[in-house]
Amino acid sequence: MFFSYQLPVVQGTLLARNKRFLADVRLQSGSIVTALCANTGSMKTCNEPGRPVLLTDKGDGAGKYRHLWESIHMGQSWVNVNTGLPNRAVEQLVLQDAIKELAGWPYLRREVKYGRDGKSRIDLLLTGTPPPKKRKKDPDPVPRCRHDGRPDCYVEVKNTSMKAGEHSVFPDAVTERGQKHLVELTALARKGTGAAMVYFCGRTDTNAFRPADEIDPEYGRLLRKAAGAGVLILPLRVEFNETGWRPADLLPVEL
Repeated sequence: MFFSYQLPVVQGTLLARNKRFLADVRLQSGSIVTALCANTGSMKTCNEPGRPVLLTDKGDGAGKYRHLWESIHMGQSWVNVNTGLPNRAVEQLVLQDAIKELAGWPYLRREVKYGRDGKSRIDLLLTGTPPPKKRKKDPDPVPRCRHDGRPDCYVEVKNTSMKAGEHSVFPDAVTERGQKHLVELTALARKGTGAAMVYFCGRTDTNAFRPADEIDPEYGRLLRKAAGAGVLILPLRVEFNETGWRPADLLPVEL
């Protein structure tokens, strides 16, 4: 199962990540472009000047920045840095029943409000209940299969690019938002509702997953608590190359 980038891909060399959301890249033609960097994290272990990078190109007329930084090669593996990709990628995999732990619900919904304050939005809701009357701003639900009687499952997706030794680790910066997600999923699991954390590990040079306690110890504490409450921890290792990506396997979890 392989998924290609939806836009033309150009190769280059990273010169610098500038102003957090921009990166200067020298293309193979020799020209220098400024690409959008869709990543709010620190990008530790995947932000080294001089490394090969891949950009997608929206073409002429795309505005000030026509290129988007997709990945960087860190010696042993391409590493995904585009945090806009994992949600779409995991949705595609769920729709094809490629993640067995997330297979079997009739409907898939996106960005559904949930949580104790009703202000959080879950990335994916897998449910057996037909959606309420559609409002104009709601995304279309995706009918999938017959219901097997399981409770709904709330799925949060996190791009995971950082490497520490042989581990993929998350997060690469302190994340209060991520901590809140774990608290909300833990509460759901304790009530008998399905809950899952998918860590989209977009590199193949690691052998296991763990929380980055050295960066955000509170996140690590909450992740262990979530796992103990029954939240599924699914570190999905994904292989990238010069034209796209494919799911590889689930990494062992070391908490």
